Amino acid sequence: MDIAPVADDSHARLQRLSGVAQRLLEQARAAGASQAEVSCNEDSGLAVNVRMGEVETVEATRDRGIAVTVYFGQRKGSASTADLREDSLAATVAQACAIARFTEDDAAAGLADAELMATTQREFDGWHPWDIDAQRAIDLALASEQAGRDSDPRIGNSDGASVNTNASISVYANSHGFLGGERGTSHSIGCALIAGEGDAMQRDSWYSVALAASDLEQADAVGRKAAQRTLERLDPRQLPTGEVPVLFAAEMARSLVGHYLGAVSGGALYRKASFLLDSAGTRVFPDWFGIDELPFLARGFRSAAFDAEGVATRESPLVQGGVVQRYVLGSYSARKLGLQTTANAGGVHNLHVHANAGDLESMLRGMGRGLLVTELMGQGVNPITGDYSRGAAGFWVEGGHIAYPVDGITIAGNLKQVFAAIEAVGTDVDPRSHIRTGSILVGRMTVAGSG
Repeated sequence: MDIAPVADDSHARLQRLSGVAQRLLEQARAAGASQAEVSCNEDSGLAVNVRMGEVETVEATRDRGIAVTVYFGQRKGSASTADLREDSLAATVAQACAIARFTEDDAAAGLADAELMATTQREFDGWHPWDIDAQRAIDLALASEQAGRDSDPRIGNSDGASVNTNASISVYANSHGFLGGERGTSHSIGCALIAGEGDAMQRDSWYSVALAASDLEQADAVGRKAAQRTLERLDPRQLPTGEVPVLFAAEMARSLVGHYLGAVSGGALYRKASFLLDSAGTRVFPDWFGIDELPFLARGFRSAAFDAEGVATRESPLVQGGVVQRYVLGSYSARKLGLQTTANAGGVHNLHVHANAGDLESMLRGMGRGLLVTELMGQGVNPITGDYSRGAAGFWVEGGHIAYPVDGITIAGNLKQVFAAIEAVGTDVDPRSHIRTGSILVGRMTVAGSG
């Protein structure tokens, strides 16, 4: 698609927010705070939704947020505003200070250690504003939906198509003298379609997301892919209950990685609400399995030189040789655990899961017989025990090839056993996420079906 250049005032806006952050820090210092930090952000976007050839919603957004946190010793107070007027900013600092004076001491409270602050800052090609107006966005959404509906007469209905664009700038500053700014954009086109009639109807969807609009799939291609996926689900069968190999398609496989991240995150660990307590240095996955954090990828969805506390990011393994190398920590959770932050305040950055197999077709051949999962439903995961039970849909595989669609099933197991039973990770990486993994084959899980 043709992408027009955009008049860009982001640097001037970053400078303005940087000035606001510095003034707020000075006010906090003048009020007696021993430490302080400020986060400022501005977001703008456009979201369009259409359905059955008609416009349903058009929403343009422009938001701003200023958050101030102060520390009086180890007492913490926070307040926020969206108003840049000086009296409002001063009132926000005063509110944060008042709150801090009434809170209890918390031994883990405070800024991240000064020596961990990032000393260099750079961008990672993540700023690509899209000069698209509402009418052009509507046209693209309509084209996507129409291409899907025209693909086959069995596509009789639609859940709609959408086009979204967002641009965000942010500044973080603290009383260590750290000040950092970031810019980022995100754009997407999506389409969801319905095929069949009555009780035999099936729904599926497809979407494309990118930091630069030029990297998006064409709108009509998104619609056709949604139609293909929907048609493939027609006339599903159920399965008998039993234990079978389960292959999670790449877009579903990243949910397994997400469950692992939740279990090794600092908040879950210090609250003792994780099935992977005290797992650092232990083998949780097979000995070939690995996950690396790569915060410096060009056009990575979560690339950054510093985390939400100004701590310098770094490339490092989370899992190596199947062994947990470290947890996912910000400074607060690290102190609660007697450890040091891993520069993950605000979450993980780009993750790469090591592959030991080929593409999806070769993974199917390697599995031979089992279940390919292309949709998961529900939130049936117990973070304390690791018990896992979720509704699913997908395809039954015989002789290394897809035989027929299935739905109305549940897959279950315990995540400790599931992780240990991973037999293969494919090269068919779904690029639409900061968790970059191919399909994941689990050797055996319980599938509960019709009997």
